[in-house]
Amino acid sequence: MQTMRIDAFLQESPMFTVSRAARRFEALGARALAGDDLGFLEGLVLAALFFEAPRLVKPSQLAETFGTTRGNVSHCISSLEAKGLLQRKIDPEDARAYQLALKPQGKRCAVRVIAILDKLQNEFESEIGKPALNEMLTALRKLEERAAVR
Repeated sequence: MQTMRIDAFLQESPMFTVSRAARRFEALGARALAGDDLGFLEGLVLAALFFEAPRLVKPSQLAETFGTTRGNVSHCISSLEAKGLLQRKIDPEDARAYQLALKPQGKRCAVRVIAILDKLQNEFESEIGKPALNEMLTALRKLEERAAVR
C-alpha cells in the first residue's frame, strides 16, 4: 500500500500516537473481555466496584475516575444491570442520586476481569520491561496534564 504524505508528520505526533494507541488498547481490552460479553469500560466498572466494596460508588465518581462522560457511564451501568451484574441503590443522603453495588454474579465476573487485566499488565511488563513501562506512563501523564490545562 502506498504511504500518504501525512505519514511522516503522524510518526512524530504524540497526539496521533496516543489517540491510535488508545483505540487499539480499548479494542484489545474488549477482545480480552468478550468471553464475559463485556466491553472495556464495563470491565473497568466491575473492577472498580469490586475494589471499592463494601463502600458504594456513585456513577459520577466512576466518570471522573475514568475520564469519561456521565452518559458513557450511564449506558455502561444500564448494560451491566441488564446482565444482572450490578444493582443501583438510592443514595440515602440524596434521593435524586444512586449508588452502585455488585451482585454475587457481578463479583465473580469482576474477579475474572481483574485476572484478565492483570495478565495483560504482566504481558506488557515482560514485553518492554517494567522500568520502560513506568517511564512511558510518567510521560503520558505529563502530556495528559498539559492537554487538560489548554
